[in-house]
Amino acid sequence: MSTTVWIPLFVIGTVVLVSLLALAARRLLGLRVGLLRTVLAGTIGVLAESLFGTSVRLDGHPAVQLSLQLGIGVLIATCFLAVAEAVVPSGSLGGPLDWLRSGRTRIARARRYARIMSIAVRHGLGPHLRGRGRSGRTTNTATLARALRGALEEGGVTFVKLGQVIATRHDLLAEEFVTELAHLHHDVGPVPWEDVRAVLVAELGPRFDTRFARIEPEPVAAGSIAQVHRATLHTGERVAVKIQRPGIREVVDRDLDIVRRLARSLTTRTRWGRAIGLADLADGFASALREELDFRVEARNTAAVRAADPAHGDGTVALPAVHERLSGTRVLTLGWLDGVPLGSAAPLVAERGLDPEELARTLLDCVLRQIVVDGLVHADPHPGNVLLLADDRLALLDFGSVARLDTGLRAGLQHLLLAVNAGDPAALRDALLEVVHRPGDLDERRLERVLGRFLATNVAHGGAADMGLFADLLALTADFGLEVPPEVAALFRTLLTLDGTLSGLTSEFNLIDQARRSAPGFMARQFTDRSLPTAAAGEALALLPMLRRFPRRLDRITGSLERGDFSVRVRVLADERERRVVTGLLNSVLTAFLGGVTGIMGVLLLGSSGGPSVTSTVTLYQMIGYHLLVVSSVLVLRVLVLIARGHS
Repeated sequence: MSTTVWIPLFVIGTVVLVSLLALAARRLLGLRVGLLRTVLAGTIGVLAESLFGTSVRLDGHPAVQLSLQLGIGVLIATCFLAVAEAVVPSGSLGGPLDWLRSGRTRIARARRYARIMSIAVRHGLGPHLRGRGRSGRTTNTATLARALRGALEEGGVTFVKLGQVIATRHDLLAEEFVTELAHLHHDVGPVPWEDVRAVLVAELGPRFDTRFARIEPEPVAAGSIAQVHRATLHTGERVAVKIQRPGIREVVDRDLDIVRRLARSLTTRTRWGRAIGLADLADGFASALREELDFRVEARNTAAVRAADPAHGDGTVALPAVHERLSGTRVLTLGWLDGVPLGSAAPLVAERGLDPEELARTLLDCVLRQIVVDGLVHADPHPGNVLLLADDRLALLDFGSVARLDTGLRAGLQHLLLAVNAGDPAALRDALLEVVHRPGDLDERRLERVLGRFLATNVAHGGAADMGLFADLLALTADFGLEVPPEVAALFRTLLTLDGTLSGLTSEFNLIDQARRSAPGFMARQFTDRSLPTAAAGEALALLPMLRRFPRRLDRITGSLERGDFSVRVRVLADERERRVVTGLLNSVLTAFLGGVTGIMGVLLLGSSGGPSVTSTVTLYQMIGYHLLVVSSVLVLRVLVLIARGHS
C-alpha cells in the first residue's frame, strides 16, 4: 500500500485513539471538562501508550501487548485529568478564547497588583501579608496602624473607602486601628470640563445642553468618585448635577478584584484574616461600592427615603428631590439645596443665634426615625453630607450608601433599645439574639450574666453613656461567637459617623443619652389612632386561617389521645440537601473501599507465580493483577477528584 494511503489512515487512527482514551478517562472520573483539556488528556495517553509499546515488546502476543498499552494509556490520561482538575478546576479560568480576550485585563491587573504590593512592602506591611507578622506591644500595634493608613491612602480611592469601612468594626479591630483609620482621606482635584462633558453626552445624549437652561463648567464640589456642577432648568429651578469621574468605574472594578483576591489569600494564610472574616468583609464592601458607582441606585434610595417620610423630616430636615429624566448610571440631577456644609457652619450658627444642641437633636431625631420607623437609613451622615440651609433648616445629601433594615431586624433593634433603657439583662439577651446570628453551642445563662454586668457598668443609676457602649457590646458579641449582620455593622458605622458630626456642632451633646430618651417616643408613634386599627386588622387577617383550622385539629388530637393511638412521626433526612450530602459521602466511601480492595488484590496477583502462562514471563494471574491495579488507580483518582471538587 502506498505512503499516500498510509498517512491518512494513520492520522484517522490516531484521532480515533485519542478520542477513545480521552472519553474513557472523562467517563471513568465522572468529569465534564472542556474540549482543550479532553484533547490534551487523550494526546498524553496516546504518547504514554506508544512509549510503553516501544520500550516493552511482547513478540507473538499482540492481544496481551494491546491490552497493556491501552491500560497504560487510559491510566495516564486519567491521571492527567485528575491532576488538572485538582490544580485548575474546570470553569475557573473560562475557555481559551475567554482567556485570550481577557489577556489585556490580566496584564493591567498584574501591574496594579504589583503596585499595591510594592506600596504595602514600602510601608512595612510585607511580613503581615505573608502571615509572619509579630503580635507585639501596644506601640507596635500603633505603628502598624499608622503604616496601614499610609498604605491605604497611597493605594487610592478604593482602598481608602475600604479602610473607612473597616474602621467602624470595633468588634473586629484593636482600638489603635479604629482611631487611625478613622482619619483616612483621599484628596483629588476636579476633572476638566471636556472630560465631564463626554460623560454627560454618553448618559443624556449629544444634545444634553438643550435640557438645561444653563450648566456651569466649574464644579462647586469635587470628590473621589464624582463632582457636582450647578445648573438651571428651563423652568428656572436650580439643580445640582452630580457627574461621575471618567474612568473611575474601571479603576474601582480592577481594585475590587485585587481586594477580593488579597482578602481570600489573607484569610487562608493568616490567623488575623480568618479571625475577622476578611473574605466576607471584602465581598460586602465590593457589593456596596459597586452600588455607589451606579447613580440609579442613589436616585432610588433618595426617592425611597422621601417616600418613607412624606413630610420630608417634618419640615426640619430637608431631603433633595430627584429629577429622574435628567439622571442615569453616571449622572444624577437633584434639586438644589442652598446651604453650607455642617463641618464649616459653626461661625454661621453663632452669627444667626441658632442653638447647636437643638440642631444636633433635630438631626439625631431624623436618623432615629429612619432606623426605628422607616427602615431606610442614611449610612454616611458625615459633616460634608449635612447642610445648614439659608432658612436655618438642616438637609441630608448623598444617599448612595443606605442601610436597609427589614421588619424583623427593625423590631429587634427596637427591643434592644428598650432593654438597654430599662436595664433588663434578660430582655437585652433576647433582643440581642434577635439581631445577631447565634452559634449552636451558645451558653445563654452565661450571656445573660455578662450582659447584666455590661448594663451595670454602662447604664446603671442613670449615668451618662457614650459611644463606647456600642463598642463594648460589639466586643461582647465577638467573645461569645455571635456574628453581627452587615446591616447592623453599617448601622453602627452610621451612628459613629453621626456622633462625630454632632460633636462638631457641640461637644456637650451625648448621642447615646439623647437616643435613649427619644427612641421610645418614635416607637410609640408607630401606633397612632390611624395606624393601630390597620395593624390590628392585618394581624387578625394573618391569624384567621389558623384560627379556622384550630378546632378541627384540636378535635383530631383529643380523639387520638382518647383512643390511645396518638403518635409522632419523625422523618430522618427529610431535607433533599441532607440526602445529597449523605449519598455523596457514601459514594466516596464505597468507591475508596473498592479501590483499596481492588488494589490489594492486584498486588497479590502480581506477586503470584501460579496460573496459566500467557507469555514466557507473564502468567494469567499477573495479567489480571495488572488490570486490577489500573482499575484501583482509576477508582482512587475518582475519589480524589470528588474531594478536590468539593473543596474548590
